[in-house]
Formats: sequence, C-alpha cells, structure tokens
Amino acid sequence: MQDATGPVRVIQVGAGGMGRAWLRLLSSTPDVELVGVVDLNLETARAALDDLGIHDVPVAGSLTELAAVVDAQAVVNVTIPAAHHPVNVEAHLLGLPILCEKPVAPTIAQALSLAAVSEATGQLLMVSQSRRYFRALAQYRRHASRLGEIGALTCDFFKAPHFGGFREEMPHVLLVDMAIHAFDAARYVLDQDPVSVYCEEYNPGWSWYAGNASATAVFEMSGGARFSYTGSWCADGLETSWNGSWRVNGANGTALWDGTSVPVAEFVQGLAFDDGLPSSADDDSPEEIAGALAEFVSALRTGETPSGEVHSNILSLAMVEAAVRSAESGQRVLIADVLNAAYEQALSSEQLPAAKAALEGGLGELISMTPAAGR
Repeated sequence: MQDATGPVRVIQVGAGGMGRAWLRLLSSTPDVELVGVVDLNLETARAALDDLGIHDVPVAGSLTELAAVVDAQAVVNVTIPAAHHPVNVEAHLLGLPILCEKPVAPTIAQALSLAAVSEATGQLLMVSQSRRYFRALAQYRRHASRLGEIGALTCDFFKAPHFGGFREEMPHVLLVDMAIHAFDAARYVLDQDPVSVYCEEYNPGWSWYAGNASATAVFEMSGGARFSYTGSWCADGLETSWNGSWRVNGANGTALWDGTSVPVAEFVQGLAFDDGLPSSADDDSPEEIAGALAEFVSALRTGETPSGEVHSNILSLAMVEAAVRSAESGQRVLIADVLNAAYEQALSSEQLPAAKAALEGGLGELISMTPAAGR
C-alpha cells in the first residue's frame, strides 16, 4: 500500500491526444504528483507539457530510463492499444502499479498475459473504463437493483463523429473502439457477466468509415437477462449522448437513463422519481477519467481491489472479441469458447516463467470456473 498522506508520484507514458487530457488531470489533482512523461517522440511530450504550462517535469523515450532517475510510485499508461502490453509488462517488472487506458490490450490473450504478469509481480493493473464513472450511472444501477429479476437491458448509441486518422480506417470500428464502454456498463448495471452473443455489423452507404460503423449485438447474461446494444458512428441527427440511451426492465418495473440526465424509474406500485435512493445531484464524486484516477489512488492506499482490476475487465474485453467473432461468422458465440481459446494462446506464447506459472495455476482455474465459461 502507498503512503496515505502524500500524493502518489506518477509517470505518464504517452503524450498524444488523450495523453494531454491525462496530463491536465494529473497536474491538477492534489492526490498525485506528475514526476515524468515518457513518449517515443520527445518533442511531442515537451510540447504537450509546454502547452499546459507544466514545467520542470522530465521527459524520456523509455520508461526504464526515466524510472531510474525519478522516484515514481505508479504509471499511467496512455499509449496506443498496441503498446499497452509491452509498456504494462515493463512497468510491472520495474515494480510499479499501473492505471491503463482501455482496452487493456488489443486481444484477450494479451490481457490474460497481463493479468498473469500482475499476479507474478504482485502489482496492481487497473483499466480506466472511464464511462463507469458517471454519478447518474451509479444511480441508474441502484434503480436496476430494485427492479427484481431483470428481463432486458437495452442501450442505443447513435453518434456521427468525424475523427479522421486511424479510426476511420479501422475494421470493426464501432465494436472495437467504442462498444466496450457500453458492454462494460451493462456488466456494472446488471451485476451479471456475459454468457453468449449474437452480433450483426454493417456499414451504411453514406458512412465515411472504411470498417463497419454500425452494429447490433444481443448478449445472454449470467443471471438470465438479455442485453441488447444497437449503435452507429455515422448517425447524423437526433444523436444520443456519448453514454447512449438506456432502458432496463424487470419484474418490479422499468428504469430509463438518457446518458446525461438523472435516471428515472417507474415501479409496479407507481411512478417513483424519489424512492429513497441517493440522487446523483447529491453526489460529488469525480467522474470520467478523474473518477478512474480517484479509485486507482484509493486502491493503492487501502489495498482494496478496484472495479477496473484487470481480471474483471477481461470479461468486458471478451464481450468485444466475441461480438466481432459473431459478426464475422454469422453465428452465436459462447464467451466460454472465446476465453478458452485466448487462454490456450496466452499459455503457448507467454515468455516470462513466473507469468506462465500464474497462467497454469490460479488464472487457469479462474477461467474454467467463471460463470461466463459455462462450466
């Protein structure tokens, strides 16, 4: 556990677009101290710091190089997804816990490898699923918990961003780059894990994306609920919020959330805008990446397991990979099959002996015993 009295000394790796948002947060949060920035392009790192008015923070092209000269206690990894695995392994082998931008890795096999390295080194790896950290979403989850047996949860997501750059060339762009937020939120709202998925994706004729920008996926969840996600990234007009528009229906009624406002619920006995649950308006906890950072710092200080810890987050990533596999095959896909195939791949390719032992031991047992594995 970290010292509970002083700020956590953090190195940030990655200073690109999202990296600047993290630099702004880290430099303005009393609970952390930014002690260094790593980027392969040193000028990018220096320019980002200069633009934010941050001075006297060292930069380097290597995490190992910088960690040797600054007294860091943790790493925030804001590199591109392809760099997450090597950077996270490097940080753990340096004895540093990590808060990593989503996805934790491009594939489940790499995510399992990272979970094994985390176990082998005893260092925390937490994934920043930043859209879990909305006060209204927490209230929506409380509403859902009072609905009794849940039958259906739906999320509609319709936006029309013109990103330019790599996203407009990605295959499966909506599923791979955005849908994990909704999939992860569904696990959070229902407190259930995925069992199977059937997914179709397509690209409307007017789409400016090379890959499929629209999709519908239906998940069977471990408690019997169905979670249906329909989204598009080329949907001009009457757009939803970035959180989507949600409906959950159970034996005791229905709750709605538009992704922005205070959620509402109608129970069997009548409409209940105020049913004794705390209002999100009365909650001042930090949101989005600030919420992820706050939970990470708290976990370091208390030793408690955060909600985005890598072992749990693997199931959110599995929902993405299974949806892609279903869309490609036209078949319903079992989450168990995706997890087991990824586990075998991770086991065969792992190079670190201690991580391989973790995969063969407790982590392998976890994969086989999880309800999502259908065992």
